[in-house]
Amino acid sequence: MTNVESEGQSAPAVITIDGPSGTGKGTIARAISNWLGWHFLDSGALYRVLGLVVTRERLDISDEDHLVSVASNLDVSFVGMEDRTKVYHNGLDCTLAIRTEECGIVASRIAVSPAIRKALLSKQHAFRLSPGLVADGRDMGTVVFPDADLQIFMTASVEERARRRHNQLKEKEICASLADLSRDIKERDERDVTREQSPLKPSQTAVILDTTVMSVEEVTDKVKILVRKHGLM
Repeated sequence: MTNVESEGQSAPAVITIDGPSGTGKGTIARAISNWLGWHFLDSGALYRVLGLVVTRERLDISDEDHLVSVASNLDVSFVGMEDRTKVYHNGLDCTLAIRTEECGIVASRIAVSPAIRKALLSKQHAFRLSPGLVADGRDMGTVVFPDADLQIFMTASVEERARRRHNQLKEKEICASLADLSRDIKERDERDVTREQSPLKPSQTAVILDTTVMSVEEVTDKVKILVRKHGLM
């Protein structure tokens, strides 16, 4: 329950943007939060930060009790920028460190744990502050904020998502195989869709947006239309 709810007032508005990796949901969520002047939550970053801790401290990924303890005490914050959001862990910028393929794979494996997801749930709820929140993730509309005012689920073909990721890595001068990226995306999709706890799927009321052949500007404009339609600005 949020502080606002406890005072007998309605909770701050929420827009959820869910979908698999590479659909552009993070880019769109940041753009919409900046446009509205709302708070922003990259829920995937919470799992990636935990994955970073696991990797750096060489924790046993099978030791669920210890990982739950680490997750419960995770100190993560977001600092907004025009074109991206910086992620901080214990006050240190880890924006680039959590975006490696290794960190993403570890985060995906950690995310199948019901206990770890439960430990991070209250942290996600804490981002729901006035004047509103734009939350990006995989179960924002189905589990974390099922009462969201607008729920969007973004999709794109595996080939297009791999191409986008490949281009991102090239810009950072990181070598990667397009075939390997496609395989990793398919494997992660399989884990996310078939996991028992909070599987990746659109909510019953979500608006489905296929971004395969859409530019960032086109998707952003489409979402802005939906925001206006729902009376959120």
